[in-house]
Amino acid sequence: MKIYDDKHIKNVVFVGAHNSGKTTLAETMVYEAGLINRRGSVENKNTVSDYHQIEHEKGNSVFATPLHTEWRNYKINIIDTPGLDDFIGEIISSIRVADTIVTVLNAQHGVEVGTEIIWSYIDKFHKPGLFVINQIDHPAANFEESFKSIKGLVGNNAVKIQYPLIMDGAQCIIDVLKMKMYKFSAEGWKPQKLEIPEDQKELAIQLHNELVEKAAENDEELMELFFEKGSLNEDEMRKGIKAGMLNHDLFPVFCVSALNDMGSGRLMGFIDNVAPAAADLVPEQSLNGKEIPQKTDAPTALFVFKTVHQPNLGQITFFKVKSGEVKLNDKLENTRTGETEVLNQLFIMDGNDRKPVSKLSFGDIGSTLKLKHTETNDSLCSPGSDISIKPINYPEPRMRKAVSAVNTKDEEKLNEALKKIHSQDPTVVVSFSNEARQMILACQGELHLAIIDWTLRNIYDVEANFEQPRISFRETIQRSSTANYRHKKQSGGSGQFAQVHMKIEPWFEGIEEPQGYNIRGKDEIDLAWGGKLVFYNCIVGGAIDARYLPSVMKGILEVMENGPLTGSYIRDVRVMVYDGKMHSVDSNDISFKIAGAHAFKEAFLNANPKLLEPAMELTVKVPEEMVGNVMTDLQARRAIIQGIDSKENFQILKCIVPEKELFGFSTDLRSLTKGRATFKAKFSDYQPVPNNIQKEMVGN
Repeated sequence: MKIYDDKHIKNVVFVGAHNSGKTTLAETMVYEAGLINRRGSVENKNTVSDYHQIEHEKGNSVFATPLHTEWRNYKINIIDTPGLDDFIGEIISSIRVADTIVTVLNAQHGVEVGTEIIWSYIDKFHKPGLFVINQIDHPAANFEESFKSIKGLVGNNAVKIQYPLIMDGAQCIIDVLKMKMYKFSAEGWKPQKLEIPEDQKELAIQLHNELVEKAAENDEELMELFFEKGSLNEDEMRKGIKAGMLNHDLFPVFCVSALNDMGSGRLMGFIDNVAPAAADLVPEQSLNGKEIPQKTDAPTALFVFKTVHQPNLGQITFFKVKSGEVKLNDKLENTRTGETEVLNQLFIMDGNDRKPVSKLSFGDIGSTLKLKHTETNDSLCSPGSDISIKPINYPEPRMRKAVSAVNTKDEEKLNEALKKIHSQDPTVVVSFSNEARQMILACQGELHLAIIDWTLRNIYDVEANFEQPRISFRETIQRSSTANYRHKKQSGGSGQFAQVHMKIEPWFEGIEEPQGYNIRGKDEIDLAWGGKLVFYNCIVGGAIDARYLPSVMKGILEVMENGPLTGSYIRDVRVMVYDGKMHSVDSNDISFKIAGAHAFKEAFLNANPKLLEPAMELTVKVPEEMVGNVMTDLQARRAIIQGIDSKENFQILKCIVPEKELFGFSTDLRSLTKGRATFKAKFSDYQPVPNNIQKEMVGN
């Protein structure tokens, strides 16, 4: 296979809403370049990029799939991504290694919900981008409305390169950069190149001039030329358009019919000639703050952006060459683990098809098999060069479920399968809650969970149960209380004896020291589950030997690990042990541990005990016209609204919501807002449970 240098490699990612035609466009571009002999289709389940069984069953992309095409001595690496934000991890990792982001729209709908959500992530990367309005030959297509929706997304930075036209019953595309008209037959593919018709010249010239001005704005030299000549030639315009794309100030808009192969060749030509390559982008900084050299004669540095586990192949590792070049059998160091990996195989992957190569240069995307110590987000570099590339920051999960194997014999098998699923998709987070004694799976939503369930059953042969996780409550007290307990046990020989008197009180930061006690010692214990136990030795007259007090405290801590109300952890209590009795023969550590535990439990139940629940800090971004329904839903979930901000046509709701009430919120929010709202949630603190709910839970 031909090896391309960095000047002739372009990396693009196709993003956009579900059913916008990304997979079909990728298929058409590969076919147009002659790399496949027959175009597949999503309906026939034979496209290059949608090759997984689950994608055939669902009829849409689930995974981001790398493939490539070759056009006029350029190599274009394409990553075809899913259109649903449940699979945002696949989209973000692909954007991370792309040099240009191609946002595909359905001409019937323009910017859709999925496009808006994905764009909110795209914008953070500040990478060059262009728009493709697809399906222009559909009877319900509306190019102008679609273009208006793009301007609603990026403002006046959207500029038409093309617009569609029907002439003599044939689909045509007017190109205002080349100032030509492309006329297609019903079969598409190669068009006739014609002069622009007289009745379109005025509009075409107007759009051409707008493009010239926009191109000139991004380069001082071009601006001077523009003022001097009043125009720019095509090469000068290309230079200005590229500069504008690099500045994130210009977004070219194209039109195609991917299904009928109209306009894809022109789009590939633009990507070749204008779209930025890796070397055009601002050099990245490594984790140690050094600039990563963007050239082939520098030390090798690879960034792993994707991992796939296939039953018949094992682990496939996808990477981008960020510096230097990688050759077959190279030995590279993993900067995270310190392990050396040998790249015994190098491939270009086109969907499921592997094409062996001997080397890959800076800017290219490739893959290898069976690395032992490398995962997504890792950096591999020449030994001693220590080039650690900044990792991808994935969004927090929006849904949590307790997961367990239907057959308990499959628990280990389930654990291994979930490890591989997380390796393949880092937005799937698996942890074990010691407190709840449950394995917790966190993901992006109901559809994401359905795909995980399908994968477990069909790929790893494990049946799993998914259920609502147990909430980690806390218990505390609201007033002071005293208690004493005598432990006495006689069973022949030496017995057990201990008596403990104590007072307990609520503890809070800044509380004054206890009054009326002779404090002889104090222990402040930061509890592993949050909060504190403050233990005071207030014994006078030697009523209890000091050596037994640690045992009293152990007894208290045992009760605090299994509170009397719900078995939850107790927090934020202070204890004053002020009196008691002991026996010269029968007293021992176990006796005082038991006495301390019983006295503490009795005092706790008499101190107006209170249940605390975890509260989440919730931020919801919702379209203005849908705020009312979302507010009503949040109030039903006992949310406390703390603020409302505005951003463009959205309202940002900030509130505190009990974690217990957030179950099902992701699904309900999607239903209430037709998928247009997004949210983030993170732990805030523990807050008192309302009395009526506590009575239901405790039973009194």
